[in-house]
Amino acid sequence: MGTYNKGILGPFSGKVGTVVGASWRGKDVMRSLPKKTDRTPTDTQLLQREKFTAVSNFLTPISPVISKYYGPGSGELTRRNQAMSYHMKDAVTYVDPDFVMDYMKVQIAKGDLLGVQNPAVTSPDPHGLKYTWDDNSGQGSAVETDVLVVVVYAPTTGLYYFTLNGGTRGTGAANITLPTFFSGVEVQSWITFVAADEKSYATSVYMGAVTVS
Repeated sequence: MGTYNKGILGPFSGKVGTVVGASWRGKDVMRSLPKKTDRTPTDTQLLQREKFTAVSNFLTPISPVISKYYGPGSGELTRRNQAMSYHMKDAVTYVDPDFVMDYMKVQIAKGDLLGVQNPAVTSPDPHGLKYTWDDNSGQGSAVETDVLVVVVYAPTTGLYYFTLNGGTRGTGAANITLPTFFSGVEVQSWITFVAADEKSYATSVYMGAVTVS
């Protein structure tokens, strides 16, 4: 992949001859066209493609969370790519005939901020979830105003819900109102804390399965 400042006749996108122009991380780049091949992919290659698709399909709906709070924002890999790399390696497993996510190992955020202490989740009514935790403000860089981020996923329906402002660390509890179509459904969820200025964030915690009822 080559980079250029002004392009051939200026920056361009799309295919021109044997190269493709595009914008990548704020730079204009040119890529050579991939060579066509008549090779039949091996079983291993097919499985790897299925694995990639499974992870991508799971992470895509929560991209607004991943793209803000997963790993450092600098370097060659985007936060999305960092998340894909981790989940491909550690958070997906093959259960014949499909790849499935290992919810306990899923991460919606990865960072150095002090995380959630002694969290718990219940469903006090058919309209939502209640999260509780110990207020550990004052430990390390944790402060009362750190914001709770929540991701909820219903495996049976494939539906997601997330909030980037579920409450603050200092309150020790938060009630999350869910859309009505989550009522009666078992959900998986993950939570994390993010600094109010969004410059630091904690590695997320898996909260287990609970039925919204």
